Amino acid sequence: VQLQASGGGLVQPGGSLRLSCSGPGFTLEDYIIGWFRRPPGKGREWISSVDVEDDSTYYADTVKGRFTISEDNAKNTVHLQMNNLKPEDTAVYYCAVDTTGSSFSSSASAYNYWGQGTQVTVSS
Repeated sequence: VQLQASGGGLVQPGGSLRLSCSGPGFTLEDYIIGWFRRPPGKGREWISSVDVEDDSTYYADTVKGRFTISEDNAKNTVHLQMNNLKPEDTAVYYCAVDTTGSSFSSSASAYNYWGQGTQVTVSS
């Protein structure tokens, strides 16, 4: 089982990026998918999750209104659309999947499979 995160890059403040998380080897629509990030010199923080089974979405206050999580079941992919990016959004972004829980959690320990991370840099 492996997750693949992609879509990171360098963007100016106010710009947008779309991250993608795909899961070859299992069906994402059966699970809860989360996005986390690790800013430079800081700890990992949860930013968003989607329960693909019932389409419930969850956001951290720091990204609410700017980021949107969505799923493309046909492509077995979860996206994170990031708009109005700020320098403080600079981080390595990770997607993760919870295959064992029945309800949403923002705790990293609830997610048992992780992608390799993709760098997002917001700078002018």
